[in-house]
This record gives sequence, C-alpha cells and structure tokens, in this order.
Amino acid sequence: MVIALAAILGPLTVVLIAAMIALWPSGSHQELSLADPYGTSQGITMVTGTVTGLQPRDCGPEAGTLETPTGGMAGDPSAAQVACVDAVVDPDGGGTDSAVVPIPTSISASMDVEVGDRLKALDLSALPGGDAGAGGESDYVFVDFERTVPVVVLALLYALVVVAVARWRGLRAIVGLGLAFTVLFGFMFPALLEGGPPLWIGLVGCCLIMLVVLYFAHGFSLRTTTALLGTLIGLALTAVLALWGTDAAYLTGLGDEYSYILATVAPEVRLSGIVLCGLLVAGLGVLNDVTITQASAVWELQAANPAVSKRELFASGMRIGRDHIASTVYTIAFAYAGAALPVLMVVSLYDRSLWDTLMSGELVEEIVRILVGSIGLVLAIPITTGIAVAVAKSVAAPVSQAPASKVDA
Repeated sequence: MVIALAAILGPLTVVLIAAMIALWPSGSHQELSLADPYGTSQGITMVTGTVTGLQPRDCGPEAGTLETPTGGMAGDPSAAQVACVDAVVDPDGGGTDSAVVPIPTSISASMDVEVGDRLKALDLSALPGGDAGAGGESDYVFVDFERTVPVVVLALLYALVVVAVARWRGLRAIVGLGLAFTVLFGFMFPALLEGGPPLWIGLVGCCLIMLVVLYFAHGFSLRTTTALLGTLIGLALTAVLALWGTDAAYLTGLGDEYSYILATVAPEVRLSGIVLCGLLVAGLGVLNDVTITQASAVWELQAANPAVSKRELFASGMRIGRDHIASTVYTIAFAYAGAALPVLMVVSLYDRSLWDTLMSGELVEEIVRILVGSIGLVLAIPITTGIAVAVAKSVAAPVSQAPASKVDA
C-alpha cells in the first residue's frame, strides 16, 4: 500500500509542477496597474495622526446628501440626526500645527470618531489658494482610519494562540498558510490576469497549495498522504461541479464594483472564469479540514482496536464523518451570511418574493459557491475514509507491535 501511494502521488506531483510551469505567467500582467486610491498628486500630501479633540460643525448642504434607512435624507425632519464634527488631529512626526479634518457624515452615521483614534487625511494646504478642491472650507480631506496597530495585535494574538495550543504543528500551519498565499499571488493571480485558462489554473494551483500545506503542517506520513489523496479527489469533483454550475447558473461574475474594475483594466480576463476559479479556492479550507480529520479518526480507531474489521472501521469512521458533515454545512452557510450581512439585509428589503431574491445576481453566485463546495467536501468524506481504512489495515500488522510513536511513521 505504501508503494501504491508513492506510485500515485509521486507522478502526480511531477505532473502538477510541470503543469504549473506550462501555465506560468509570462510577466505581461506587470503592465497592468491601477492608481493607488490613497495616492497623491503634486502639492498634496498624506497626513497620519491622532485625534486630540472634536469640534461640532454646521452640516449645511452636506446634511441633505446623506440618505437614511427610512428613505429620507439627513436634512429631512423624518431623518435620523447625524452629528457633523471636525476632528483635531495631531500629525505624526512632530510639528506644532494641528490639522482640522472634517469627518464625512457617512462616517459619523456609521460610528463615532473619538479622541485617540488614528486618521489619515489629505493635506491640500500647499495647493494654490489653499483648499481648491473643497471650496476653501478646510485644508484637509478625510481619507480613512489608520488601523495598523489593532490588526497587527490581532494577528500576533492569533499566532500566539495557535502556537500555544497546537505547538510546532500550529507554527508550521501558519507558515504553510503564508506559502499558500505565495502560490495565490505569485502564480494564480498573475496567470489569471494574463487570460490563462481559469479551470486549469485553479485546479493546479489549489492542488499545489494542498500538497504544500498538508505536508508542511502535518508532516510526511501515511496519514497525511491519505488525507492528501482524498483532498485531491475532492478537488477534482469540485472542479467538475464548478465547471457545470458556473455555466448552468449563468454566473457572469459582475456582482460588485471590483468585477467591473477588473473587466476594465484586464479586458482579456473572462469574469465567469474567475468565478469558476473562486469556487475552487473557496472550498480549500473546509475540504482540507474534513479530509485530515477523517484520516486521523480512522488511524486512531485502528490504533484503539487493532482487531477491528475493515467494514466496522469504515462504519465507525463514517459516523464521525456524518457529524462533521452536519457541522460544516452550517459553517459554510453562516460564514457567508456573516460576511455578506449588509447585502442580505438590502436584498431582503426588495419588493419581490424570497425565491426571486435568492435567484438574483446578488445572491445566486454565493449560493452556487456554497452548494458546490458542500457537495465536494461531502463526497470527499467517504472517499477519504475508504482510502484511510485500506491504508490503515494494510500496515496494521507490522505497526501493531511497534511503539505508539511509530504508528504515524
């Protein structure tokens, strides 16, 4: 069985590497570029600083431009009252002059700006006549919040928790995640931008990611190899479903403003193909989760009862797998619902039936994504369980006499 797995995965790895080389981007994507949304022109500089005070401001005509959830405008008597404020910002890098930055009403309506917050603003004071772009009302224009510190703190906390609980395996998993994003940004995205075949780019890239991530995080073992084989079969099934679902459900990929931007800057990119590739990438994490769990479950069941038959071992593994299926169905659906909550709330207000809402362009792409990913991972569970049973039983006799630490060798 060990020789059989090596005979399958060895050539497959060579084929994947050869396919990646054949699909490797030529470099023409580097000619594609978009202006930095935070970029500045001559005479305009970016200022980053800390809010040291707040000043009320007369909203004036600005109040009439903010639409409220009731359909009225912020200047109407029926509209929610929005406080218009200017933030007094102490710029980084020293200096005695404070910047007075008007906070847009859209920001004030969403959350309160407080003393201690970090902001980014454009300094227009060097332009001829002061603030030529805002009628002379202010020399500064609010750009965004500066959120580096909290994000870095959360990332470090995440890494600390993972390493503390999973130890070296958790550290390897984090490094493996970095390698996975290297494949995404170094190979898949450039190849897609150059108009390469999305199905093959997605399939080859995802298989390579799983090959690297699984072995890097879980080590070289029969257990990991079993999970990898189940994952690759699950990915192949998902690719077939995604290819059919994208065409049958007429997924155009024109669901948000970024799709239109992509179509403008890279007209050779077929957006429906990007949706197809996205269906594969979206299922990677959960698919990896269920296959490695099933392989580990079968191995532990075999170790706990070496005399168990193949039929009983498969049945026990599938009982665990069915529980996993039930939980992952909720995981995928609720993960989307949480990420797309504003979209779901808006489309729920439309005067149309629930079915028409679900079949709308705003939602159907995510519904197909959930269904394709779920079918792929559900099918991967019995496949991985069957492979794990065959491999675990084939090595059970010599391993049963060895120390427990060598079971996974």
